[in-house]
Amino acid sequence: MRKTIITVVLVAQMLTPVQAAIVQNIDATTARKMLQENEDVFLLDVRTSQEYLQVRLAGAHLIPIDEVLARSAEIPEDQPLLVYCAVGARSSKVSEYLARQGYSAVYNLNGGIWAWQLRKFPVLKGPP
Repeated sequence: MRKTIITVVLVAQMLTPVQAAIVQNIDATTARKMLQENEDVFLLDVRTSQEYLQVRLAGAHLIPIDEVLARSAEIPEDQPLLVYCAVGARSSKVSEYLARQGYSAVYNLNGGIWAWQLRKFPVLKGPP
């Protein structure tokens, strides 16, 4: 299933004629600073709902990778986007897709939530 989803995202990327913005891969320290300094950042979690319930970043909006295409209207085009997943692979794919769709300020959390937790930055656990 995951391979199918990633394939769909990759095919959509290849077929999109829009000139893509450049995705910026940022580390957890830079991401935390960004979130602290800019309340307008839209924090997008592209993991599964089960992963989200286990651990998440405060203020994150859950749109699992397999729902991004169908729910893209929920992602604001006029705000910086910080996308994350567990280790950065899924969020990298989604970040590239969003950049190709014309989102101008897209950031990928390199290392995902695990890199965030390794630095002992705060997380939320359990149901919202």
